[in-house]
Amino acid sequence: MNLQYWQPQDFNYMRQALVLAQQGAQQGEVPVGAVLVHDNQVIGSGFNQPICSSDPTAHAEVVALRRACNHLQNYRLPTDTTLYVTLEPCTMCVGALIHARVTRLIFATHEPRAGMVGSRLNLPAADYYNHTIQVSSGLLADHSQRLLKDFFRQRRAQR
Repeated sequence: MNLQYWQPQDFNYMRQALVLAQQGAQQGEVPVGAVLVHDNQVIGSGFNQPICSSDPTAHAEVVALRRACNHLQNYRLPTDTTLYVTLEPCTMCVGALIHARVTRLIFATHEPRAGMVGSRLNLPAADYYNHTIQVSSGLLADHSQRLLKDFFRQRRAQR
């Protein structure tokens, strides 16, 4: 059994990601939020917005990466950068995290249909990439699951 010990700042940053996810839900987007942190400073954040932006790549993780890289004026992130995201990343997002050189990924809950960090495949564990990401999951998972379930329940009720 893999017991995870979280630091107080881990809870803080994941709560920030959950607030962002809620903002996305209020705009009709699937509620996923992401916060990128380096040296205890948020360097980028975002929520899902492919519908609002008419951009299929505007997942929370990619939005946070774009904002951080624009801020830093570099397509690669500094060493010891952590991404907190409320849902297990998809194929596209894992690729972006690898190319940006994210050091650590912490996600709240698994995505059984398309998650690529253990649910369907485990892309960060593949030995053919030139960068590895340390992965942890389960932080505030119940909050993320509740947000997602409520969102989809409400969406079904509106139909």
